[in-house]
Amino acid sequence: MNQESVVYGCIKDVVYTSEGSDLNTHREHNKRVMQSLPSIEDWPLISREMFSAPVQFTALDDVHTDVVHFGISYKAVEHEWQSWLNKFEDMLKQMYWVSAVVHLETEYSGTHTFTWDAEDDLHEPSVGELSVRCEWSREAVGF
Repeated sequence: MNQESVVYGCIKDVVYTSEGSDLNTHREHNKRVMQSLPSIEDWPLISREMFSAPVQFTALDDVHTDVVHFGISYKAVEHEWQSWLNKFEDMLKQMYWVSAVVHLETEYSGTHTFTWDAEDDLHEPSVGELSVRCEWSREAVGF
């Protein structure tokens, strides 16, 4: 066994807010935050290359959710998981978002799902504390 861990998920933002915030302002700000992350070549736990920013839409006639998705494979990242979570939350604190989900799939300890929901329907950069929920599931091994 190679002790592979796979981490993937998404960060969601709203199209419109009650304050009239501009989606493009949110999107450009979030993109700058992700681009400020270290390169994967430096072997950080979280790197800019693992994130994919949403594309610019020309027409916003349909209501949709802006979604940043991410994913990466590690060797046994669960041994450094608290550090990974801290770095992810540090990034989230700098971004606009309404919810975020991270899935951690490990060979030894099953699948964990971590969920963050913004207070007041929108998290603004550096405003408020973050609260995370974790769900754990493990497939039973047949005898």
